[in-house]
Amino acid sequence: MTRKIALITGASRGLGRSAALRLAAQGVDIIGTYHSQADEAQAVVEQIEQWGGRAAMLKLDVSQSATFDAFVEAVGGVLKRVFARDDFDFLINNAGIGIHASFAETSEAQFDQLVAIQFKGPFFLTQKLLPLIRDGGRILNISSGLARFSLPGYAAYAAMKGAMEVLTRYQAKELGARGISVNILAPGAIETDFGGGAVRDNANLNAMVANNTALGRAGLPDDIGGAIASLLADGSHWITGQRIEASGGMFL
Repeated sequence: MTRKIALITGASRGLGRSAALRLAAQGVDIIGTYHSQADEAQAVVEQIEQWGGRAAMLKLDVSQSATFDAFVEAVGGVLKRVFARDDFDFLINNAGIGIHASFAETSEAQFDQLVAIQFKGPFFLTQKLLPLIRDGGRILNISSGLARFSLPGYAAYAAMKGAMEVLTRYQAKELGARGISVNILAPGAIETDFGGGAVRDNANLNAMVANNTALGRAGLPDDIGGAIASLLADGSHWITGQRIEASGGMFL
């Protein structure tokens, strides 16, 4: 049986790394992207290969949409060379950054950077990759709990995630004819280096999150990696056009 292949943006660290390893543990081969951490990306490849899987990493800056044609060509080459395939099964739009700034103090440069990375990037990267996604495949976008509940300092970031949630429904509607399901996963507060590692490193913030979460703690990368793997499992293809929150019950 042909092994499935997932393309994960931002797969060298954090949630993307966890997703890559959890999917690989389920027998899915991985094409990941990284922005600058080549050593961390290679470590993910080596871990997957130790488990008997196949993996490759490509450099990508999702804010630079002018590079997407060349990236898609590179993906096509990797598919043929490494996996002996012409297409892949799963696209996970994970790469992103966090900027903490109040609405009143958000600069136009910060806003434009968030648009490029969190909305324009996944919009046009997915569009460019459509010919390589097999019919019956899956697309999983990443949102945030901040698109449902509001915490000061995340107006621009959360607005981009809200845009991705609307886009997900349109993608599900328009790509359904190809049998492609499209969903969006919204993590809650997670202990990673995202946004400077505040949830992980600030004890007061971590305690606030834990006290406002039904399961009593902040999330860990593997909580989200596991959720991603579950949403891409064989039995979940009938789920499409949905926002699924994985927050441990934050601010219920």
